[in-house]
Amino acid sequence: MVDATSSLLLGLEGLEVAAVSRQGRTRVVDVVTADPEAARCPDCRTISTSVKDHAVTRPRDIGYGDDPILLRWNKTRYRCVNPNCERATFTESIPQVPPHRRTTTRLRTQIGRAVGDAARSVVEVAAGVGVSWPTAHAAFVEHADRVLGTPRPVQVLGIDETRRGKPRWVRDADGRRWVRVDPWDTGFVDLGGDQGLLGQVEGRTSKAVTDWLTAQSEQFRDQITHVVIDPSAAYAAAVTDALLPNAQVVVDHFHLVKLANDMVTGVRRRVTFDAHGRRGRKQDPEWANRRRLLSARERLSDRSFAKMWNALFDHDPSGQILTAYIAKEELRQLLSAARDGADDGEIRRRLYRFYRWCADADIPEITRLASTIETWWPAILAFLHTGLTNARTEGYNRLVKQVKRVACGFRNTENSRRRIRFHCTRAQRASIQQFHC
Repeated sequence: MVDATSSLLLGLEGLEVAAVSRQGRTRVVDVVTADPEAARCPDCRTISTSVKDHAVTRPRDIGYGDDPILLRWNKTRYRCVNPNCERATFTESIPQVPPHRRTTTRLRTQIGRAVGDAARSVVEVAAGVGVSWPTAHAAFVEHADRVLGTPRPVQVLGIDETRRGKPRWVRDADGRRWVRVDPWDTGFVDLGGDQGLLGQVEGRTSKAVTDWLTAQSEQFRDQITHVVIDPSAAYAAAVTDALLPNAQVVVDHFHLVKLANDMVTGVRRRVTFDAHGRRGRKQDPEWANRRRLLSARERLSDRSFAKMWNALFDHDPSGQILTAYIAKEELRQLLSAARDGADDGEIRRRLYRFYRWCADADIPEITRLASTIETWWPAILAFLHTGLTNARTEGYNRLVKQVKRVACGFRNTENSRRRIRFHCTRAQRASIQQFHC
């Protein structure tokens, strides 16, 4: 006898609950087929009425409450009534429980979302639903392959690297020498749309980037207008007119500010060592103010700034540390033109003021910073005109590290790329995964 209320509660389309019993803590749910299409031959699509025998299967389904549930499906095996069909017999199947599957489709979907969207490990999810690791992994692969596809063309492409593991020493191909392996991955991100992480390749060389771009369609390459990168010569060399004819390189300004901060730190350490022959100590004013030197001027109160300035002015006769600090602030003032909406005339004025200060300072670290700005100026000017940054790419780098940390590392590169890309594209699927009352 079919229980309509229990069938509605079970919610497994194509099956109806016949009875519910208890065996210890386990609730046994006996179900029967309620889909007429289940009697259709999968080869010739002829509906059969010739029953050969019956079978009982126990597909695993999602849980209800704390007690385990055993789903017991009483199935019918039919003979195909079409004499021209090569299939002699077949067993009932429904979309929620396809042939040769011992788990329901909705359970596999739940596993896929738990592994991909929530960034949980396969071992954890498999143990939670009571399946093996291969079953849980196969469910995630099936779920991810339905979502992930070939990247659509983008206009703004972000490129950045993430470390894949710690540096290690391994034998070379001949086994004679030890060589140092420093594993990195390069990621490609859609900065202008919602596709998230488009792909990953091993290495952070020009060839790695070129190979990935070459593997994309010509339409994909022609539609790219801007490529945002760190100040990396390897990445810049890959963005050529022949490969990306319409693309312009844009340098992420965060890394330029970091170069300026590194310059200030380098000057501070050198001045301390020249004066004392040792590293800085807490009684040294330059060491005590090392954090203030790296802070933006507008983030320091007048009292804090005056304390730093007066201490360094009194204890650094050469004035090199404060000169480096001013050079850093002049560069920040130049880069702020993207936020201020300054015109080309104002940009040239700020650039000249920065170069003039660096030239008058005649300090090696400052000169090196000015040379770097001069080398990358076309890409920096593109940032000042567009305001494009690699902030989203850096955010995905955090997600990449999170997935690797949860998995305790990957031995299979393909599994790693699939897991990472699926997790980094969950924002575009948020609208289809919402539940409404």
